[in-house]
Amino acid sequence: MILPICGFDAKNAVLCPKCEGKVEAGELTKADVDASIILANTAKSNKEIENFTLYSCKEFDGNFVLSLAKNDIMAIRQSRTLYRLLQDQFKGKIWLVEADENDKRFIEDLFFPTKILSINAVWAPGEVQKTKAVVSGKWTPKFPIDTEKVIQIVRNARNLDIEIEFEDKR
Repeated sequence: MILPICGFDAKNAVLCPKCEGKVEAGELTKADVDASIILANTAKSNKEIENFTLYSCKEFDGNFVLSLAKNDIMAIRQSRTLYRLLQDQFKGKIWLVEADENDKRFIEDLFFPTKILSINAVWAPGEVQKTKAVVSGKWTPKFPIDTEKVIQIVRNARNLDIEIEFEDKR
């Protein structure tokens, strides 16, 4: 398992001076440390997680955005039990995104499994750039993804002003 902190630190939930220095310098966040510890503890009971690579974790108002390797995300998405196991370990909702991806792919990952029809950059008066995402289908009260949380995550993680529209406006 590859984590932002040392494997020993993650398994024992205590930071070594090197990792503590990274936290104090701002290279690592508390969310990085917490997610690393959670994954290391969960890997003790689930061997599939032992092969995961966590690049970073960002936390916004109880939402945890986990940046993982592409194959790790695929493994979680293909197994509802693995997803539920991870979700139960965190105090808030987890969002899975690929590490080092572009803004378009980041937004698509947040909306998974819903299909995004288009993502465009639009220039508003005053040279303000807005990003507009058009989601397939129409919005209903049972829509599985909280679009307000997605807007907040994109704004905080990528510093993008995003607007979400649905294909069918009815």
